[in-house]
Parts: sequence; C-alpha cells; structure tokens
Amino acid sequence: MSSVASELPEMDATRFQHTPYYCEENVYLLCKTLCENGVADATGSDLFVVFISNEKKQASMSLFHFGIRKLVAELMGLYCGIIMSSASRKKESDSEPLVWDLDSTLPFPSPLTSYVTETIQLSFQLFAEYQRFFRIVHAPLFFKHFASDRRHMKEPDGTWTAQPPPYQPIVAQDGILHNLSEYITMSGADTLSSLDTETVTAAISQKLGVVVSHTQLQDLFTKLP
Repeated sequence: MSSVASELPEMDATRFQHTPYYCEENVYLLCKTLCENGVADATGSDLFVVFISNEKKQASMSLFHFGIRKLVAELMGLYCGIIMSSASRKKESDSEPLVWDLDSTLPFPSPLTSYVTETIQLSFQLFAEYQRFFRIVHAPLFFKHFASDRRHMKEPDGTWTAQPPPYQPIVAQDGILHNLSEYITMSGADTLSSLDTETVTAAISQKLGVVVSHTQLQDLFTKLP
C-alpha cells in the first residue's frame, strides 16, 4: 500500500512481473520494483507483504474481482498476492494504507477499506476450520529472509505443476534455499491476543512478522510504527 490514496494515480498492473501460480515471487519482485521506482521507501520500510492461509491451507476470498489463477492459488493453500504499505511516510490525518494486488481487477493500488469490503469480508459464514489468517511481514525482513527453490511446484517425479519464472529462484541472504512453508503455516493460536502498539511493534520486527484474523487486519495498520 502507499500512504495516501489520492496522491497516487492508478497504475497498470500488467507492467509488473507476473508468473501465474508463483504469487509469493510476484510479490517479492513487486516490492523490489516499488522500492526502485520511488513509489515506496528505498528499503521497503513502508511496505508489508501479506500471506493468506489457514490450518487446512484452503483460504477463501471473494472471487468476484479475481481470475482463475487466484482460485487455484487458494486451493493450493497459499495466497501472497497483496502488498500493503503503511501511512508512516506521510502523517496526514486523511492518509489511508493502499493495497497492491496483481491478481485483482480492483484499482491498482486500492484503498485498504474498499479492498477489505470487496474481497475479504465474505457475505457468508465460514466453518471454523476455513477461517482465514493473515501473516503480515515487513518488507525489509522479507527481502532478507524469504527463499523459494520452487520445490512446492514440482510433482514427485520432478515435473513442474506450472511453468516456473525465467529468472533464478530467490535465495535468502543467509543462503537458505527454501522456507516458504514457514510463512504459510498459521492457525488461530498464532494470532495476536492484543493489538496494542507495543505488542504490534515487537511482533512486526520478527522474521515471520505477525498473524492476525480478518477482523484484526485493518486495526493492525493503525498500530504500525
């Protein structure tokens, strides 16, 4: 997200790198691009990556604004198609976080409030085991620690379930080759019991960030430092 919706015109999402079914890598590269082109802070300090999953790894969202590739990603138990940026760079009272989602047909970027209304707040009640959780990871930590050698996209015989991106896999700064499962494993027990500023500040400084429920998502962004 960027800090103030009115200050940033809608962009063409198709101009950004996108490989179907590799949403976590798409988000990584989108974060990098937003940092490089000056939309975000150069270090990514105002960007947050969001993973969506649950204990069954079958997270549901409104599909009205999404294509089949997002549906498939959800059935695989992972959706990492969202970048949020806080309003920390500009402190205007009317500033609102924005959501950058390459898979959505909503404006790119979209204000957090409208994005939540259109895609996250479902019109039907989910069974408890399908409740969605959101892992929010600060982009500088994501850049440093995230790694994927794409093993989750291979069949037992080594064939690809979907054609991989043309660039090399993402390797963490410490040399780790794959840790995607750490980011998408989440449950109700992992969610914050309190959203006070001190708790949120401590949680967001961790490698894997913080896990919240869909009802906590918007409140979380009012507490970010």
